[in-house]
Amino acid sequence: MEERHILLVGCSDGIGLATARRLVGRGWTVTGISRRGSPLAAPRYLHVVADVTSENYPDTLASVLLRRGPFDACIYCAGIGCLFDVDHIENDERVFDVNVRGALRTARVVLPPMAAAGRGHFVVLSSQADELVSADAASYAASKAAMSAYFEGIGLSLRRQGVAVTNLRFGFVDTKMARAKIKPFCMTVDKAAAIVEDCLMARPLRHTRPRRMAIVVGILRILQRWRIRLG
Repeated sequence: MEERHILLVGCSDGIGLATARRLVGRGWTVTGISRRGSPLAAPRYLHVVADVTSENYPDTLASVLLRRGPFDACIYCAGIGCLFDVDHIENDERVFDVNVRGALRTARVVLPPMAAAGRGHFVVLSSQADELVSADAASYAASKAAMSAYFEGIGLSLRRQGVAVTNLRFGFVDTKMARAKIKPFCMTVDKAAAIVEDCLMARPLRHTRPRRMAIVVGILRILQRWRIRLG
């Protein structure tokens, strides 16, 4: 495995925390960033408290890069969702701020040094919801659609400069974000972390898991298209 030093953004809980624990245990040096402290304490782990939506986040990240970099890989794990409430659309704004703008602001700082060096790997954790239109969680599905389309697009471009981009699309993972009453093929955070590590090794442009969930999503997408056409 070539990559040994990694930056994890959004790793105080959920998939991010499980991934940090797994990679540290596998010998990686990990620098974590999240808006809360981390329960992980290990010699090869350093945690920085920063909010991806704050004005000074790019400066904080640049400082981390200067002190701890260069990084062989960066994983953007930060993500939130909310139910639609017409009286509180500002909640949807924050979903886009974290899921899309936070990832872009991270890429703005991390990707240019990787491209200059001709090596590196940038991974974003998206969702199979990127194919759906959601009446209940419109901002979550739409923000993941934007994330997937953008990072797969720049992934095609950055290949020429030696930088890999991976769009990792999960189904249901057993985290606080999985609020649906029915969660088919729900996986544990440890299983999700293992898949993240596999992607660090294989460096695919797109990786979708679980594959059985992709079949369900495909059927739902067809049904939704008919529903939208019929009004």
